[in-house]
Amino acid sequence: MNSIARPNITRRLIRRSFSALALFASLSGALVAAEPQRGGVVNVLMSSEQRILNPALRASTGVYLITSKIMEPLVDLDANGTPQPMLATSWSTTPDGKTITFKLRQGVTWHDGKPFTSADVQFTAMEMWKKYLNYGSTLQRHLEAVDTPDAHTAVFRYSRPMPLDLLLRALPDLGYIAPRHVFEGTDIQKNPANTAPIGTGPFKFVQYERGQFIIAERNPNYWRKGFPYLDRIVWRIITDKSAASAGIESGQLHIAPYSSLPLADLDRLKKDARFEVTTRGNEGNGVTNTLEFNHRRKELADIRVRRAIVHALDIDFFCKNFLYGFGKRGTGPIPTSSPEFYPQGMPQYPFDKAKAEALLDAAGYKRGADGKRFSVRLLPAPWGEDISLWATFVQQSLGGVGIDVEIVRYDAAGYLTNTYKDWNFDIATGWHQYRNDPAVSTTVWYRSGSAKGSPWTNQWGWESAAIDKIIDDAASELDPKKRRALYAEFVKAVNTEVPIWMAIERQFVTVVNKSLHNHSNTTRWPSSHWADLWIER
Repeated sequence: MNSIARPNITRRLIRRSFSALALFASLSGALVAAEPQRGGVVNVLMSSEQRILNPALRASTGVYLITSKIMEPLVDLDANGTPQPMLATSWSTTPDGKTITFKLRQGVTWHDGKPFTSADVQFTAMEMWKKYLNYGSTLQRHLEAVDTPDAHTAVFRYSRPMPLDLLLRALPDLGYIAPRHVFEGTDIQKNPANTAPIGTGPFKFVQYERGQFIIAERNPNYWRKGFPYLDRIVWRIITDKSAASAGIESGQLHIAPYSSLPLADLDRLKKDARFEVTTRGNEGNGVTNTLEFNHRRKELADIRVRRAIVHALDIDFFCKNFLYGFGKRGTGPIPTSSPEFYPQGMPQYPFDKAKAEALLDAAGYKRGADGKRFSVRLLPAPWGEDISLWATFVQQSLGGVGIDVEIVRYDAAGYLTNTYKDWNFDIATGWHQYRNDPAVSTTVWYRSGSAKGSPWTNQWGWESAAIDKIIDDAASELDPKKRRALYAEFVKAVNTEVPIWMAIERQFVTVVNKSLHNHSNTTRWPSSHWADLWIER
């Protein structure tokens, strides 16, 4: 077995310089193969450990990056962001929007040989999406039942209208199906299949060595005949960013997704002919750097203080000088990458230090003898280098207007617990991911009523009955024009109130060795199936 295929590669080897492999990658990248080549192993960077690998229970890019090759959703997106069949082959809705019928693909088997049927869809929707899946439980709040009139028909019945376009935009992330026969009668959240997934996808789970690697191999019985092209995918767990960059440059790693390399390395690698450094293939998963305010803190409950904080941040300067241009000033909860819903002319808070100072004075928080107005604790999420840089920039910027900021860092579990469960923060900075429609993963950041401890939901101690109503009405409005109007109303309201602020809009960056073909060819490619991905050897 060669060094690329060997699963127990060590960090020490990753850090070495493999000049021969780099030369080979350079030469092979210069060739153009007329036809896809079968076989080969692709090595993918995983920059953090995953506790669960079941996307029917956990909506997360880290989960999708792995298990979207093993498990499949009802619907996926194509290169234009248009829903396309996966486990569902067609769909229809009734005029009142309360009944949506999916026809399911026939001849599909689970990796353990059992047939895929509508019973799997019914069980997953009612027992996983509705009860446990973050974002899924909100999306399916009004789902009352899933009928199974035959083995290849699933009929979703809602108590309130469910816009078909909304559901189809949500299902690529929130529509993964799990095998009923594996989970039924068990403790779903503790089932071993959550870390050794059984799916219907092009690759079959083989092995998960904690802190080292995850392996999946070709599914010889995949329903798409002739696919996949690859023999194997290996996800290498490398938390050291310099080692990860070395792995890409040496050829030991072929793909570094989701902006997982240092920003300086991304800027450098985009000038290297061996690699493509691109945001292409991430259009369906826009990301925003956030400012999350704890309204239980009296200073932050004051709208003047929140507006002052946003005015104090020179976001354009930060994007240019710290993000190497991989980002731009955010304008609210719906990004410009969503032209169907993005509203023009919403309230904004451009950099204006003098205005920030005046707002803080007006709120009654004048500078003391030491120049300080008050102090806050800031918790940055440990997801990426940009978040850490952003936290430091916020600290320095707010210090300039008299707000003293203490940065408190936690690992992933500590951050989620302190921010979303214990509410032990004043300001938090993290990522919001926009998934094709505001109702999927965006409005949950603003609507009240989410269970305490639910990550990436409204845990700020702020609520508005008026905004809750707009959110609910928009999520069940069948007329597309009226939906757009309601979301414009929503953005105007939350941009005025600033309960949180979506500060920086950007897209994830993928680094790909040019020996790979058919990559980045859908709008959520790192989170898609990769059945058509092939490697030139």
